[in-house]
Amino acid sequence: MEEIIISFIIAILMGSLVIFIRLKGQKRPVVSAKKLILPPFFMSTGALMFIFPFFRVTSEEILESILIGLVFSIFLIKTSKFEIRDHQIYLKRSKAFPFILIGLLIIRLVMKLILSSSIHVGQLSGMFFILAFAMILPWRVAMYIEYKKLLSKLNPEVKM
Repeated sequence: MEEIIISFIIAILMGSLVIFIRLKGQKRPVVSAKKLILPPFFMSTGALMFIFPFFRVTSEEILESILIGLVFSIFLIKTSKFEIRDHQIYLKRSKAFPFILIGLLIIRLVMKLILSSSIHVGQLSGMFFILAFAMILPWRVAMYIEYKKLLSKLNPEVKM
């Protein structure tokens, strides 16, 4: 039970950090596509956790985690749009985005609470890593594609 409480606290802190960073980021232009693609790349190093048997998951758990992550990514994709202002590309402000992030965080916490009674904490950690990665990767790829489209409108000589 102590592990679950600690993971709840960490999840709430991480969720708060993501919301803060996202709201702050809307005030500055997006200066490169690298900033959109690098977060999933850096996050992928977390897959090294699966080297240890403590975190290994079954193929069914992998599939479930990926499917849920993909469903969650739809909400992030729908609320992450870019706009051109002052000849620069900015992330559009979305009043719904913080609420969606909070909602997804609450859903994840409730899922973790329910599943922690039947799934080992290590496996659960692995499942939630996969879920988060399956949520973030398509979201960032969609942002990258939209960014490149707007960049080509700003600079027609730039190729996608």
